[in-house]
Amino acid sequence: MSIKILVIEDDYNIQELLRYNLESNGYEVIAAVNGNKGYKMALNNSPDVILLDVMIPGADGLEVCKMIRMNEKIKRIPILMVTAKSEELDKILGLELGADDYITKPFSIKELIARIKAVMRRFNENKDAIEEKPIGNKLVFRNLEIDGEKYEVKIDGKKVVLTLKEFELLKILAESPGRVMTRDFLLDNVWGYEYIGGTRTVDVHIRHLRQKLWEGQGEGMIQTIRGVGYKFDDSGEL
Repeated sequence: MSIKILVIEDDYNIQELLRYNLESNGYEVIAAVNGNKGYKMALNNSPDVILLDVMIPGADGLEVCKMIRMNEKIKRIPILMVTAKSEELDKILGLELGADDYITKPFSIKELIARIKAVMRRFNENKDAIEEKPIGNKLVFRNLEIDGEKYEVKIDGKKVVLTLKEFELLKILAESPGRVMTRDFLLDNVWGYEYIGGTRTVDVHIRHLRQKLWEGQGEGMIQTIRGVGYKFDDSGEL
């Protein structure tokens, strides 16, 4: 069965160029010219990967990414942000909203296909891990509960919605309390050895975790080890 890719891109020439090259490499392509139509197509067609341009009419790419990650039916679909913007802020916003990777225009088709394969490989590995997770795999630290079977996190009994990468990052830290983990180690073990992005990705996700779990009030249970990385510690005050 071929891999279905949803391309959300308002430039018709770019859309057709992507369609031609992706179909030539064996992918099935469906396309939308604005964010609202793209979101509906994601809901109705359940694509395997979404190529999402940031600057699109209607709901922009960042808003569409947020909408997808909030929808239970499609929230785990890998999203590759495609943008003409190269500023770090745009990349960080995309990652914070749940994008799995980003690529900046202009880019080569060879690089795009490599990134598609990388996000698909990580998605399949994560899916297998979920299916193989043993029952009763829970970690509890004071008011924080991490359920490895359900992929759920609760603070004071209230469920906190995390992206898959946020959950995996929290879990790998919490499984070894007190152990200092470098950014490179976390990047390799959560995103995979072939991930093209840099360690800044780890910092962005840690910041987002702290905001969601501890509402940005300090470091919470994830401490920064300056110049090295991070460690999980539930012994201090929150």
